[in-house]
Amino acid sequence: MFGLAIVDVITICVYFLFVIIIGYWASRRIQSQEDYFLGGRRFGKFVQTFAAFGQATSAESAVGISVIVYRNGLAGVWQTLTGVFGLPMYWITSVWYRRMRLLTLGDFFEERFQSKGLAALYAWISAVFFMIVIGLGFTSMTRTITAIAAKPLEELTAAERAEYGRANELAGLENSDARLLSSEELRQLELLRLENPRKEFSYINEDILIWVVALIVILYAVFGGLEAAFITDTLQGIFILILSLMLLPFAYGKINDIYGTSGLSGIVETAKARLPEANFEIWGSPLMVDFTWYYILAITVMTLINTAIQANQLTACGSAKDEYTARFGFTTGIYLKRWATLLWGVSALLLVVLYMDVVKNPDYLWGYACRDLLGQLGIGLVGLMIACLMAALMSTADALMLTTASLLTRNFFRPIFPGKSEKSYIWAGRAIGFLIIIGAVLIASQFDNVFQMLKMIWEFNIIMAAAFWVGLKWRRATRAGAWASMTSALLFFVVLQVLVPMIPGVKRHPYLLKTIEPMTLVRTYTARDVDVQKRQQEISDWDQLNDRGLTQEPRPLPLVAGLSFQSTFKTPKKSIFWTKGLKIDNQNRVYGSGMLSLELVILDRIGFALAKNTYAMNETIRIMIRTWMPFLVIILVSLGTTPDDKRQLDRFFVKMKTPVQSDRQKDEEEMKKSYAYPNRFDHKKLFPNTQLEFTRLDRMDWRGIIAFLFGGMLILMVLYLVSYLGRY
Repeated sequence: MFGLAIVDVITICVYFLFVIIIGYWASRRIQSQEDYFLGGRRFGKFVQTFAAFGQATSAESAVGISVIVYRNGLAGVWQTLTGVFGLPMYWITSVWYRRMRLLTLGDFFEERFQSKGLAALYAWISAVFFMIVIGLGFTSMTRTITAIAAKPLEELTAAERAEYGRANELAGLENSDARLLSSEELRQLELLRLENPRKEFSYINEDILIWVVALIVILYAVFGGLEAAFITDTLQGIFILILSLMLLPFAYGKINDIYGTSGLSGIVETAKARLPEANFEIWGSPLMVDFTWYYILAITVMTLINTAIQANQLTACGSAKDEYTARFGFTTGIYLKRWATLLWGVSALLLVVLYMDVVKNPDYLWGYACRDLLGQLGIGLVGLMIACLMAALMSTADALMLTTASLLTRNFFRPIFPGKSEKSYIWAGRAIGFLIIIGAVLIASQFDNVFQMLKMIWEFNIIMAAAFWVGLKWRRATRAGAWASMTSALLFFVVLQVLVPMIPGVKRHPYLLKTIEPMTLVRTYTARDVDVQKRQQEISDWDQLNDRGLTQEPRPLPLVAGLSFQSTFKTPKKSIFWTKGLKIDNQNRVYGSGMLSLELVILDRIGFALAKNTYAMNETIRIMIRTWMPFLVIILVSLGTTPDDKRQLDRFFVKMKTPVQSDRQKDEEEMKKSYAYPNRFDHKKLFPNTQLEFTRLDRMDWRGIIAFLFGGMLILMVLYLVSYLGRY
């Protein structure tokens, strides 16, 4: 059935039935908005850990890392692990969300700045962000599962066989030196690129699969609320860890069987023979030359600032029964995600060793490996892998859907329709959640480039980040400053950068087509079998070009395995101003694609010669401007406007200093004391007698910071060990 064994189908059906039953059970326990949106704030450490892990991990996580490793080697894993530096910060910030004692992060803007308008703006921006993230998760999940259930060549229809043939023709033309192609072959190459024929066909229809999974999410999460989502997230988190480990032993065994080796040493030697040394570099790799230390620093700071403003942070931490549970569960869950990332990267490296000659499209690497390694056993492991991929998607989709539903219900629907009953708001949240999932599915059908879209939407969060951080830690921040910061960032970094390219002539303006100059890198490596084979192909291509009089370059020298040689890498020209680079239309005219980075245009026009910079330097400058400009705006405007009401500020900031008690009655008593004496915790201020609201770190704070710093370094040490084994 669908190209799967019966036992695999049964495994999937049992999983789906189980999560639907959980949703039904949880729906019967919902009495209030807090029950629906935050699970009654009754979750303990175990559930909180896997809830945080589940919502941080989606279907594209393992698959996406396999694509990056296929293209960039271990440096791709290093790129995805920069978030490990944020673990100590999460230990501190997770307490903030629980002490807010709010239902949504939109409520923060209403309570801190006394502005329902700011809360509504935040809710809508977050809703767009989360719908696209969910939609892209749907896309990644369906493509991998359809690859797992791929049709064998002998079962293709006549039309599919014809398309498969055109895909092979395209691959052959693209792998040939363009100077060896005739004019007719070059025309055919362009036509096939426009058609982009498929090489993989599946028993499963992607559109049907998306709607089936969406329906299941609706059944258990829309009706069961956050309790159903978090309980299933616990199950799904365990499944995701299984996914992280499942392929490793099978790939390990198959490599040793095929190449006649044994043990870890056999795996290492096979990898050295099959992969170039550059694939094992994690720092300064020519495959990721733009991944410099200053770019890493800029992107890490931006990530930490942006992550804090994501509304699901409050959902994850605010649902804990007390603040220690919130910080332990959330930070530990994210720490598990970092280990899973490392395991996915190592698994992907083994899959590249196995299938680099078979799978030419890295998008299909994970799915092909699942079918080849797990399917031959016939014990339901393929079904379990599909369930894991669906679990990874659903654990993210349910949490983000409920977060978005709570935002729009509390911060948009409630102000328009005040005074309704709790049940009315719960049903409004369910209706909005239903529409969010439907919207995410529709979005999933519109976009192909997962990573560029995620990067673009991820940067949206900088619109709101300054108002959150400054408002949380500086009393002098005003409502006017928050409005100025959010609206100016929205206008300059989003609206104008989308609208200006729509003006006729802008995309083809010669000035805006400027590029950085390419760089030539020369590296010395020890020749491996794969290097010898590649050089033989280069010599063969040179001989054909020389026979036709098409080259004046010297003939490449043969390589000998085990001896040193120099490899030359030439980086491509890259656009300075366009987020998706430069493209060529049907009339061979160059045009800019994507959003126009106006901040770089302005810098270049006033005299900063950006064409002389590396691409990494220009990206670093762009990220720094986007990160810090909203902070500058809110500070300057706040200093020039009337301070907000002191009484409201006292109530807000003393609440943020009052520890949360697991007993509701005791917590209410503590809050009454704090409201009666707003200066109750002023002795804990790091900067007394100032407008800054930083609190001294206590022993528990330092314990967590040190523990997660050490834990993060341990992950990086394991990555470095893998790199060392592959290179020396």
